[in-house]
Amino acid sequence: MRLSRLLPALAIALLAAMPAARADVLITIDKFKQQMTVTVDGDPRYVWPVSTGKGPYDTPAGEFQPFRMERHHFSREWDDAPMPHSIFFTQEGHAIHGSYERRRLGTPASHGCVRLAPENAATLFALVKQHGVKNARVALTGDLPSATELAARNGDINEDAPVRRTRKSRDYDDGGRSYYYRERPYYERRGYGFPFPFGW
Repeated sequence: MRLSRLLPALAIALLAAMPAARADVLITIDKFKQQMTVTVDGDPRYVWPVSTGKGPYDTPAGEFQPFRMERHHFSREWDDAPMPHSIFFTQEGHAIHGSYERRRLGTPASHGCVRLAPENAATLFALVKQHGVKNARVALTGDLPSATELAARNGDINEDAPVRRTRKSRDYDDGGRSYYYRERPYYERRGYGFPFPFGW
C-alpha cells in the first residue's frame, strides 16, 4: 500500500529533476551563395539571402558560438549605423543583424557583419532567444563569389554572346583574364554615392 503511494510521487520528482529539453539552432551561411540556412535539431526552418563582408572586410569563415544579443544596436565603428536584432558571434564585433539595404542582399556588401532583411533578422532573433544563445552555432563556409560570377548570377552577362574586341585588343593576348580587359558594355549601378559595376 505504501509502495503504491510512493511510486507516483517518485516519478513526479524524477521528471522535475530532469533538464528541460533543448534544441540546437544551427545558422549556416554560405558566402559563395550569399545565403543563410537555419536548422533546429537538423530540421530545416528557413533559407534567406544575406550580405556578408566585401573586399578587405570579408566575414571570417569557421564555426562560432554566439554570445550576445541586442534588439536595438548601433555601430560605434560605422557612423552609428543601425543594426537591429543583432546576434554577435566574434569578439571583433561580427554580428548577424537586420539591414535596410535590401537591394544588396544576395551579394557581398557589408563591413564584415552578416546582413539580413529586417523581418528575417527579427525571426532569427526570436528563434535564438527561444532556444537559448548557448544552444546556437554560426557556421560560415565557402569563398566570396568573383565579380564575374556575381554578374552572371544577376543576369548582367550573357556568357554565350561573342566578345567584341577592339583592333588594339586583337593584337594583345589577355591570357584568359577577366572580361574587364575586353570591350564590354558598362552597367552602371550606384552605391555609396558613386558609380561602380554591380553596386559594390
